[in-house]
Amino acid sequence: MIEGLKPYASYRDSGLLHPTPIPEHWTTLRAKVVFHEVDDKSSSGKETLLSVSHISGVRQRSDINATMFLAKSNVGHKRCQPDDLVINTMWAWMGALGVSPYSGIVSPAYAVYRQRGPEAPLLPKYADHLLRTPNYIAEYTSRSTGIHSSRLRMYPEAFFRAPLIIPPREDQEAILRFLAYVNGRVDDYVRAKRKVIRAASDARAAVTDEIARKHAGRTSRLALVTTPAVRPVARERSTSYVRLGLRNRGRGIFHKPAQVGEHLGDSEFFWVEPGDLVISGQFAWEGAIAIASDGDSGTIVSHRYPILRARPDAALTPYLWALLRSSYGELLLNVNSRGAAGRNRPLNDRALGKEKVPLPPLPEQWRIAEFVEVEAAVRREVEREIASVQEYRAQLVADIATGQLDVREAAKSLPTMPELTLNEPLPDDESDDIDEDDNEAA
Repeated sequence: MIEGLKPYASYRDSGLLHPTPIPEHWTTLRAKVVFHEVDDKSSSGKETLLSVSHISGVRQRSDINATMFLAKSNVGHKRCQPDDLVINTMWAWMGALGVSPYSGIVSPAYAVYRQRGPEAPLLPKYADHLLRTPNYIAEYTSRSTGIHSSRLRMYPEAFFRAPLIIPPREDQEAILRFLAYVNGRVDDYVRAKRKVIRAASDARAAVTDEIARKHAGRTSRLALVTTPAVRPVARERSTSYVRLGLRNRGRGIFHKPAQVGEHLGDSEFFWVEPGDLVISGQFAWEGAIAIASDGDSGTIVSHRYPILRARPDAALTPYLWALLRSSYGELLLNVNSRGAAGRNRPLNDRALGKEKVPLPPLPEQWRIAEFVEVEAAVRREVEREIASVQEYRAQLVADIATGQLDVREAAKSLPTMPELTLNEPLPDDESDDIDEDDNEAA
């Protein structure tokens, strides 16, 4: 069906800074004609807290895995209603925006926009697809101001100057029907692939528990079988650095956008090398631990991340990672993480080092290490496949939402898909992890 899609009959210029032809019968309007800014502040801060992601748009903060710091009070946060457009002013250049399906509150640093008049020219779900396409992300980047990518800001006056693509209502409805079908098929594929990762993870967890119980009498304090890896970064103002972040539930490492030294803030930083066991000092209790790979060489972490390496004569680093991911390891990380600010519970790594851990013979540890390597290989391959499909989906959505492909006839023959909440997450959604160095209020 997708292979049979063709362009519309004729096109004209859309006026976007990133060249985007649109069908001749579509129109454009300046954003200031379609939207107006809403600055309605919460007096109680008790409304549902929302979050804005560059991957999944607007979601309820409680539904995602984001681990940024929470504000002490939500009084003064901005209210938004269903169908409002919310843009993270500081991360618009990354596509951190979306149309909200919820009533709630967002960070006061965000901008909230509402369509004018009773007859909104853009269907909310279509607007959500359109305004998060690469075409519009390029528009936001061009209209943002700042001396460095991490400092770019897109303020309302800049957004209001952008042209918005306005298809006829029936075209928008056809596009939404077609994309609902495509997204459903892709989501089914992703769910099936993630089950493969879970199977490998379950196998590793089972063998770790089995061996740890078998050798429960052989113990040692964690600090006696590990060595802290301390490699200070002599930061240079104009040199570019890549920081690491950790996903929770042991799902590995991600790289943050490169920043020059003068924009790294006041933290002390340390070099990461392959084989390091990197622990999140703030979210270890959620399983935010990982082993650095060859691809992480030359990256850095702040002082909030303890880095350990196993002593070769006593333990293997993959075994220690697997142990800390076991039920016993999770208990150790939990009891040594204290705090009262929501999910922000700093790890006392000195206290953790005093904990006794099972220490099986090295051959048994090697057996666990093999399961760890298999799990890592499965995760890498499955995530590569998922990323490829997601990239294809993103391009297809952009082509359809901006009128590069005509889906009007194809949409007529599609079955009606279940009505889903805008931006509804997939089970085990892995997309929105932000760690303690990204310390915005919401």
